[in-house]
Amino acid sequence: MAVITKVDSFDVRFPTSLTLDGSDAMNRDPDYSAAYVVLSTDAGDALEGHAFVFTIGRGNDVQVAAIDALRSHLVGRDVDELLSDMGATSAWLMGDSQLRWLGPEKGVMHMAIGAVLNALWDLRAKRAGEPLWLHLSQLTPEEIVSVIDFRYISDALTPDDALRILRNAEPGRRERIEQLRREGYPAYTTTPGWLGYSDEKLARLCREAVADGFPQIKLKVGSDLSEDIRRLAVARAAVGPDFPIAIDANQRWGVDEAIAWVRALAVFEPAWIEEPTSPDDILGHAAIARGVAPIRVATGEHVQNRIVFKQMLQAGSLSVMQIDATRVGGVGENIAHLLLAAKFGVPVCPHAGGVGLCEAVQHLSMFDFVAVSGTMDGRVIEYVDHLHQHFVEPTVVRNGRYLAPSRPGAGMQMLSTSIEANLVDDSGVPA
Repeated sequence: MAVITKVDSFDVRFPTSLTLDGSDAMNRDPDYSAAYVVLSTDAGDALEGHAFVFTIGRGNDVQVAAIDALRSHLVGRDVDELLSDMGATSAWLMGDSQLRWLGPEKGVMHMAIGAVLNALWDLRAKRAGEPLWLHLSQLTPEEIVSVIDFRYISDALTPDDALRILRNAEPGRRERIEQLRREGYPAYTTTPGWLGYSDEKLARLCREAVADGFPQIKLKVGSDLSEDIRRLAVARAAVGPDFPIAIDANQRWGVDEAIAWVRALAVFEPAWIEEPTSPDDILGHAAIARGVAPIRVATGEHVQNRIVFKQMLQAGSLSVMQIDATRVGGVGENIAHLLLAAKFGVPVCPHAGGVGLCEAVQHLSMFDFVAVSGTMDGRVIEYVDHLHQHFVEPTVVRNGRYLAPSRPGAGMQMLSTSIEANLVDDSGVPA
């Protein structure tokens, strides 16, 4: 019997604020960071589970503390028991009544549990000798449904609904797996779009994105309307009249302001407006969606759980769902999001960038293509060319497409040298 012997956590921060990488209307000086967790076992094969919660600097220590609060739940637990029924494992961790009082199922504690669950999925995929996307794609519909908590969402998605979607996608699974291995998955890039960049850098990066085969770019907006108009004009001149440009306000506006601002930018024909207002304002998003149509509303990177996504879909608050690999309760909850999107006929275009988010979320989109939606039409994964060199299997994007990972695991394992070089102590000072 293998057991969990250690749960180690690390406060890892990269000084991206020095170059303004990641800067937007709400986050002017982000330091891409990871509250990182490693689950160790006494198994002879010495496999470990690795995962993290993405943050942008201060507050990473709070997230690490939340991960540490789960240590006593895990040390000494039977690995086979934990991994054999991931739905039950998730329910057990989410069901701690005292921890649940801090949420429930939202915020720092929910993300910490999500990190532990992602680390367990990493360990499970490694033990199976498969990358996570392939491991998930080869589960039966019944096994996939077993990892989902349908509590609070069965008015929109029942187990029978989920089984029907998954069974409809079963034919052609093997062909889609081979297609992914040959062709990869479409990406779009936010690399040109940070607010701190000069016009010259913006134009150069836009041209490079087109030359590199990306089918879409994204620009940050929301600080100053005249500046947004000028920057979008620079980008439009660089990429041409028909190339898709998405815009992202990062929650900057109220409802009426969002509608007026996006209408003022409509001349540039945005592919979508992302996070126009508070991620918790379901009805506000719906009003914006009506007010800026036919421009689509995209959101989700700060949506805290399946219940909010359910309500957004029911209310018509979004036309593009943007799941995040580390915001919610792990792989199982994100599978629920993928199935909700499939039920409502909404494409999923995940949030990535950051540190490790590209490495993590590609597995979910590839699983979606193989086993849930069965299509890549209208779907792209965000890509930002930052910090990939710190991972054991860094994301590879060629000709504007994510290449399918082949290394066993969930893709979230960071190099030990990178962890050590970017650790901070309890006061936030480099260790």
